[in-house]
Amino acid sequence: MRGFPLAGNTFGQLFRVTTAGESHGPANLVIVDGVPPGVALSADDLLPDLRRRRPGQSALVTQRREEDVPEILSGVFEGRTTGTSIAILIANKDVRSKDYEDFKDKYRPGHADFTFDAKYGFRDWRGGGRSSARETVARVAAGAIAKKLLAAQGIEVVAYVKQVGTIVADVKDPAAIRLEQVEATPVRCPDPLAAPRMIDLIERMRKERDSIGGVAEIVAKGVPAGWGEPVFDKLKADLGKALFSLPAVLGVEYGAGFAVATARGSTNNDPFVRAEAGITTESNRHGGMLGGISSGLPIVLRCAIKPTSSIPLEQKTVTREGQPTTISVKGRHDPCLLPRFIPMGEAMVAIVLADHMLRHRAQCGDAAPQ
Repeated sequence: MRGFPLAGNTFGQLFRVTTAGESHGPANLVIVDGVPPGVALSADDLLPDLRRRRPGQSALVTQRREEDVPEILSGVFEGRTTGTSIAILIANKDVRSKDYEDFKDKYRPGHADFTFDAKYGFRDWRGGGRSSARETVARVAAGAIAKKLLAAQGIEVVAYVKQVGTIVADVKDPAAIRLEQVEATPVRCPDPLAAPRMIDLIERMRKERDSIGGVAEIVAKGVPAGWGEPVFDKLKADLGKALFSLPAVLGVEYGAGFAVATARGSTNNDPFVRAEAGITTESNRHGGMLGGISSGLPIVLRCAIKPTSSIPLEQKTVTREGQPTTISVKGRHDPCLLPRFIPMGEAMVAIVLADHMLRHRAQCGDAAPQ
């Protein structure tokens, strides 16, 4: 007898996010559970991050036109949360399903077409269906709520483009980067020298009908020491799962990351020192987490983002019947995913932190750890 299948559409334990919707369906929906009652909340609070994620915002991204105006259906009364489930609907307005008809029976390289067929035997071929990054509009709305809860505790999550192709931004102190620096250019890179070069590279990729990958860096500032669990629910493990759940993420590291593979313990360890507010470390190679628990220093993560799989260049593939053929993916696609990934990455980190904040309170209370 088969057990009840877990479909994997819900994330989190106390701050729980459930999404539904497809790329070319009528709408995307998110239900957020665990928000305390009495929090001031309106659709306007969600708009800034949704506008940072939406398509058509600059010449560097897909030209699909979606206003992404959220409609709060439940969980808010007279401008404040009620403590019950918050449901948010975001309509899809600018779909062009005909762009996908020519290859509905072909497998797009780099996409989930084959694996969806292998799992379900049936799939929504319009724009990638459920596997499309369009689904992340729901997560960004939930992340905006999580950010609001965190901001009340003095916690801020800021992400930016660290690298596009071989062009790497020179960022001396990730924790010092401010949102206005990130938003100063359409590529969302705070380095004024690297940003124009990144833009030129992305525009060249578009002209060459190709795409390019890169790296996003995400920083959470103001997270107190003591959040997280020591074994399976390590804070780093939940953050890794959250970020890997986003489309196009092929690698996640924190702190010194893969550089530890060639480091010595004597140089990699962060010495503890006494500080005005208690205890801290001289450096932050541990990326704000030790033993899966936050250390009080900024949490610093990086995500490797693959090049957009949908490109107009002709590629080899097969049909659903296994017949060799070629494919050229027309339509509106990002030549580089990084600029629009930034609010997505922020949202998932904020969701994890809001969840662990509530879990820490439930287990340990509001008292600061000793």
